[in-house]
Amino acid sequence: MTAKTITLGGDLTITRMGYGAMQLAGPGVFGPPRDRDQAIAVLREAVALGITHIDTSDFYGPTVVNELIKEALHPYPEDLVLVTKVGARRGDDASWIPALEPDELKAQVHQNLDHLGRDVLDVVNLRAAEHGGSEDSIEKSFTALAELQQEGLIRHLGLSAVTIPQIREAQAIAPVVTVQNLYNLVQRDGDDVVDFCATENIAFASFFPLGGFTPLQSETLAKVASRLNATPQQVALAWLLQRSATSIVIPGTSSLAHLRENTAAADLLLPDEAITELNSIAA
Repeated sequence: MTAKTITLGGDLTITRMGYGAMQLAGPGVFGPPRDRDQAIAVLREAVALGITHIDTSDFYGPTVVNELIKEALHPYPEDLVLVTKVGARRGDDASWIPALEPDELKAQVHQNLDHLGRDVLDVVNLRAAEHGGSEDSIEKSFTALAELQQEGLIRHLGLSAVTIPQIREAQAIAPVVTVQNLYNLVQRDGDDVVDFCATENIAFASFFPLGGFTPLQSETLAKVASRLNATPQQVALAWLLQRSATSIVIPGTSSLAHLRENTAAADLLLPDEAITELNSIAA
């Protein structure tokens, strides 16, 4: 549970403490950042801190975040893994519009390749639904990505916002190395998915690990953090990393100070009694 790295698909090793680049876009994950220089600095600092796993998507902005990543980090360090997502597009009003047809998905993969400046994408997650819960078949969509993998444009495939039956459906088509669902200390409806991923040796990435647009609020969390001389955010991230052996986290921020604070959570080992207290929050 305390390992600092995890290997995806047998050949792609990443730090379990990753960085989610979504917040580098403008308000509502739309448009340019408020401070472009600061966004560039945050990306470079993430790599300097030893993070080798950055989560992104071409629909962040749209295109803005991928272009920032390319500007800040290209040519990329050999050990840097970029995990991107497809399955949606953005309306002119900043709305999120499902885009799951095979031709749409293939176009999105090529757009990610172009805007990131890569010949091959390390990992592509299929975003099946906005926050999970849908039981719709993903066979057609995932097959389209598996075809691009066979063509050599994608190294590994993953899923986002999915249920266990959808993971099984995808596994019957091609190996699944990551699952990215809404999950954190308070929002634990996905406990079964976390446990399933651990048994299948699939990396489970919690998105909104700190609550996202509604930050985590808990008196118990604050008390545990105070006792451990840590921040509540660090404790919440450390809890996720200790939740299962295949848990990974991708906290996002546009602040250098918050980035450093979040990254330090990888070194925070929670004692058993603290985990018991924290588990009581959702209960």
